[in-house]
Amino acid sequence: MSNFALKAKLAKRSMHMNHSDKTISVKAIESEWQEILAAKDNPTFFKPIYERYYLRIFRFIYKRVADESLAADLCSQVFTKAIQKLDQYQFKGVPYSAFLYRVASNEITSHFRKTQKNRIVSFEDAQLNNITEEMEEAISQHSTADLLQALDELPLAKMQMIEMRFFEKRSFKEIAEIMEITESNAKVKTYRILDKLKKIIVANKNMK
Repeated sequence: MSNFALKAKLAKRSMHMNHSDKTISVKAIESEWQEILAAKDNPTFFKPIYERYYLRIFRFIYKRVADESLAADLCSQVFTKAIQKLDQYQFKGVPYSAFLYRVASNEITSHFRKTQKNRIVSFEDAQLNNITEEMEEAISQHSTADLLQALDELPLAKMQMIEMRFFEKRSFKEIAEIMEITESNAKVKTYRILDKLKKIIVANKNMK
């Protein structure tokens, strides 16, 4: 049994993810590093970073907990820990948001582990097409219900990869940054998961 709950939803413009940090330039990344260095000396200089990323991290969390108050609390914890760990943060040539998303993911996982509740995986029906397009003919003869059943059988770690790639349309580069793996590894893991989905669907069909 999975430790997440799939939840279809209607599109809401106000809650759409903003992935503008996916294409941040090298110059912008280096400029942001200077902001972080300044904040290491004086935490009050963390404010521009906080204002830049708060809404993105809040949306990232909200989509996974479906509770505005809880999302706000967890988001606050993310930035509190970010400031606490500021001295330990090292420049890696990627946006600081990758670190914040990673901390947010850990906070979400910790919350659901403590409460022993299933994590929400929200999606819109149209986003399932992103998966079926990648799976091409192997999935074309099967229904959306078959795909949903297969997704529900994935371990949470694999579902998170699907969520980021196909529901949030993150690049492999961004997924790699968030998960602290190489971009090529992110691609390999994703396509292995798609193969796994195909096998689950076929196995489920044969059992009917």
